[in-house]
Amino acid sequence: MNTRVDDYIAGLPEWQQDICREVRRLVHEADPDVEETIKFTNRPYFVLDGNICALLGTKDHVNVMLYDKAIVPDPENIITSGHANKTARMISVYRDQPINGPALVEMFRHIIANNRRRKSVGPRR
Repeated sequence: MNTRVDDYIAGLPEWQQDICREVRRLVHEADPDVEETIKFTNRPYFVLDGNICALLGTKDHVNVMLYDKAIVPDPENIITSGHANKTARMISVYRDQPINGPALVEMFRHIIANNRRRKSVGPRR
C-alpha cells in the first residue's frame, strides 16, 4: 500500500472513499503483486508490467479508468464510457451504486495478463 494513495483517498468524501477502497481491494485481489503509485501529481494508479487502472474522484462519482486498450471483454457491461478509446475505458461509480466485484476482478486479471504478454514480447519496431 502506498501512503500517497492513502492520502488521496482520505481527502475524498466518505462515500467516495468507500468506492476507492473497494476498487483498491479488488485490484489487489486480482493479483497481489500489483503496485500503487501516484501519477499526474495526485492520481492513484495501480500498475503491474504497465498501467492497470487509475482512480479519480469527481463531483458526483468516482471514475475507474481501465488501461485495457479497449480489448478486454466486458460481458457484464460494467464499462460506462470510452468504448472506442484506444488507450483506456472508464467505469463511473455513483453514490450507493454497487460495484460488480467479480466482473471487475476478471477485467483486472485480463489487463494484467495482457500487460505481461506485451512485456514478454518487447516493444514493436
